[in-house]
Amino acid sequence: MTTESDITPSAADRHHPLLKLALELGPLLVFFFANLRGEWLVGRFPALAELGGPLFVATGLFMAATIISLLVSKIVLGHLPIMPFVSGIVVLIFGSLSIWLQNETFIKMKPTIVNALFGFTLLGGLAFGKSLLGYVFNAAFQLDAEGWRKLTIRWGIFFLFLAVLNEVVWRNFSDNFWIAFKVWGTMPITIIFTMAQMPLVLKHSISPEAESEK
Repeated sequence: MTTESDITPSAADRHHPLLKLALELGPLLVFFFANLRGEWLVGRFPALAELGGPLFVATGLFMAATIISLLVSKIVLGHLPIMPFVSGIVVLIFGSLSIWLQNETFIKMKPTIVNALFGFTLLGGLAFGKSLLGYVFNAAFQLDAEGWRKLTIRWGIFFLFLAVLNEVVWRNFSDNFWIAFKVWGTMPITIIFTMAQMPLVLKHSISPEAESEK
């Protein structure tokens, strides 16, 4: 099985940018709308009632959509993006526990676990002198050592911020608000953060020719 960076510009990614975006956002949208129309879905498909309430129905469909997304990504794009792949594994594990135990806590903590895992992995790598973000993003751009170190620190802290933010939201707000925030809040925050890193990327960028001469 082959996994690649979310931004590794493979030929398939360049030819199917909208498909790649749909595969990454699709499961979240399924989760959002399935929770919103949970009772209607159970009325149309009574078998879904076996999963439990609306959130559990949404969780089951979220898991199915995640599996489909990963399969389509592998078949059409030729690889499994690292972050959706890791997130998908956690979705399947925690989603299954949520439905089996009828406990919403497991699926609500999934973003916390995933983001904390990425954050601690990046910052832990720096403790051993490894800028792991460079292994993920080096196909898209090349930075000097100081640039990778700074960018890794920023992304590590940002992932930990998302983990804490998820805990605050799901523990203090309604299920509907938490799900809406997952779809319509986390993505814009991530896009804004990514764009804010461009000055750092431009400042520490090095040309492929300069890198090859080292």
